[in-house]
Amino acid sequence: MRTTITIDDDLMQELRKRAYRSNLRLKEVINNTIRCGLKVETEARQAKKYKCPVFSLGNPSSYNLDHALDLAEHLESEEIARKLLLRK
Repeated sequence: MRTTITIDDDLMQELRKRAYRSNLRLKEVINNTIRCGLKVETEARQAKKYKCPVFSLGNPSSYNLDHALDLAEHLESEEIARKLLLRK
């Protein structure tokens, strides 16, 4: 099929270089490049989206999460105390 399109000068220069290096006709290089771009776009649309698992952290509303190390220290202290009570 024949059609008229406008290709930016920098792209045309790169396409001509690729055609020269690969010893292919410019028409083949342009068609291959368009096919490759369409394939990548289709694969990107069909790619399965990553879903991050969500975990409950309880209700630490009484703690300032800007100081996460303080919260971690408090939770660790509670856990140590719980383990010590179990050994009695």
